[in-house]
Amino acid sequence: MASDLQATWAAVTALARTPRPDGSAPHSIRPLFAADPGRFARFSRTADGLLLDLSKTALDDRALAALLALAGVADLAGKRDAMARGEAINATERRAVLHMALRGEGGFRAGEEDASAEVAGVLARMREFTEGVHAGRIAGAGGRFTDVVNIGIGGSDLGPAMVTRALWTHAAPLRAHYLANVDAHAWEALRPALDPRTTLVLVASKTFTTQETMTNAALVRAWLAAGVGEAAVGNHLAALSTNLKATAAFGIAFDRVFPFRDWVGGRFSLWSAIGLSIALALGWEAFARLLAGARAMDAHFLGAPLDQNLPVLLALAEVWHVNGLGYPTRAVLPYDERLARLPAHLQQVEMESLGKRVALDGSPVAHATGPVVFGEPGTNAQHSFMQLIHQGTTPVPCDIILVARPDHAQADSHRKLLANGLAQAQALMQGKTAAQVEAEMRAAGTDAAEIARLLPHRVFPGDRPSATLLLPRLDPFTLGQLVALYEHKVFSLGALWGINAFDQWGVELGKQLAGPILAALEGGSAAGQDGSTAGLLGAIEKLWMAG
Repeated sequence: MASDLQATWAAVTALARTPRPDGSAPHSIRPLFAADPGRFARFSRTADGLLLDLSKTALDDRALAALLALAGVADLAGKRDAMARGEAINATERRAVLHMALRGEGGFRAGEEDASAEVAGVLARMREFTEGVHAGRIAGAGGRFTDVVNIGIGGSDLGPAMVTRALWTHAAPLRAHYLANVDAHAWEALRPALDPRTTLVLVASKTFTTQETMTNAALVRAWLAAGVGEAAVGNHLAALSTNLKATAAFGIAFDRVFPFRDWVGGRFSLWSAIGLSIALALGWEAFARLLAGARAMDAHFLGAPLDQNLPVLLALAEVWHVNGLGYPTRAVLPYDERLARLPAHLQQVEMESLGKRVALDGSPVAHATGPVVFGEPGTNAQHSFMQLIHQGTTPVPCDIILVARPDHAQADSHRKLLANGLAQAQALMQGKTAAQVEAEMRAAGTDAAEIARLLPHRVFPGDRPSATLLLPRLDPFTLGQLVALYEHKVFSLGALWGINAFDQWGVELGKQLAGPILAALEGGSAAGQDGSTAGLLGAIEKLWMAG
């Protein structure tokens, strides 16, 4: 089996180094369109109205066949089914991986545990609490709650913050705010916009010990106590945690603690109790539709053939880019302002999952794994880093996300937004040749000397790949589909690369080292620190002493 996998990997990488039968380079895209007018139809797929277009990548029939063969030899489908059965595919932590169970579909088990029953119980309690808040049965010292503050970090912040920003409107039941950074400037900027008498605070930490979260929680709790009195603080608090002893000590009643299990990784947890802020801000029906969209993508991922499977195809395109063509980064460009935080959420989902250097057996991986993911909404990105993507030395594959119908009446603005998104993908693929630039400048009356001077600067190499995702509109269902699509892409890449996409040991080292450094900042000794850290601690102390 290992030899078969090595041979299949070798076939993929060899194909990426070998000219095509027509003589074109394996990274080139323009010749594919010239040779195949039906390329869009053959390299795009849909699932429940969501369209994925891979035609503007360098995938051709031979490359896709080789990649699908790799998926077969790597047993991607078998590993997918093992995840759905609740097997402990998170091998290093001996845990199941069941974020699909969180969508509310029955039948998921984690070993002997009925995971779906656990989820159903938590969802029922979340719904009761949410509807109680919206009806005013659960209220604060000043009456109905108007604002909810979610205190968390990482997966307890990025996913819910992204969803709420994407879907919130002025008609929504509550205003939602997210406090993550331990830098108190974040709290000081947020605090003046809130009234403690009408603010509900959620503290999101599975262990209720996360340093950043608990530091912020203490600040906000003190603010609540000053505003409503210590006796009423508990009416303004809820927890998303499993540590009942710690939540009780913080003053949170048992019936206001909403748990989630260790088979839920933080970056996959927005569908769980961690999503309570989403339900409170948007309403239970919106949260239920978000889950339904994710369930629809789950069904597609679990049931569609691999050559028609959107998450699998997106993963195979990434393998082609990263391992075949050597592209180490990817840009996420949502052409919808409401998705401004999607790149940040995907950074965590992908880079925390796929930033691994050893295989499942602990041996060094034999190929590159997760690329660097970054992004910004279009059209902002066009006036920022797109210069590098168009004319830089290393191609950067892009995910361009378009929404066909907006939720506003400004048709002219939306047409221009879509035109820009489509044009960027076209420009990346087509580029502009020296001959085209010269003809353009001659037509504009530019003299020969000026053409010669500027020509190299105005050439666009083209053949730069992009995948386009088209949503009919942005609503809870389609956003659920989109996020679940990327979650399953991550699983697929983990299976293809032979790594554990569901642990995150790299998060721990900095936390461990911060303890002794904090002790030094609190007046302890800097002994044992490296020379640079000791020097910086000394410089900070001098600045403090200087006032």
